[in-house]
Amino acid sequence: MKKSNFLIRLHGEKKLKLVEPSNEVKDAYLKKSESHLESTKLLQEHEKLEEAISTAYYSMYHMTLALFFKIGIKCENHSAAIILLDTLFGIDNRPISEAKKERIDKQYYVDFSIAREDVDELIAKAENFNAEVLDFIERLNSEIIEKYRKTLKIMLDG
Repeated sequence: MKKSNFLIRLHGEKKLKLVEPSNEVKDAYLKKSESHLESTKLLQEHEKLEEAISTAYYSMYHMTLALFFKIGIKCENHSAAIILLDTLFGIDNRPISEAKKERIDKQYYVDFSIAREDVDELIAKAENFNAEVLDFIERLNSEIIEKYRKTLKIMLDG
């Protein structure tokens, strides 16, 4: 109930809404996702581990936005996007949720250490998460998209 109230509130604030599905925007976010994952690997190679964690998270987040625009969902809140992966699509959101926590910890706090192995693990999680979401996107058709749009409308109308 708490999650749905949060989503309903964001909808009322126009930060979560149905829009026209857009393959063009979806493709732009797919490119951003791929670019961020490539950047993560380059940053890791150059021992920029803190930055690698942030870009790995954003690779996953942009993949999520690609899915949303394929359906026709505009979501301006990271937490809501993560919730919707699970509640609307049934996609395991733990990898992106954990990556978000790591990004916040490393971006906003200074009392931490990062091991290269941690970044290796996060890259593997990002690759797996992105592949799963991309596969999900590729299996969508107009009938399935409409079903998700109707379900979200019902969720947001409270």
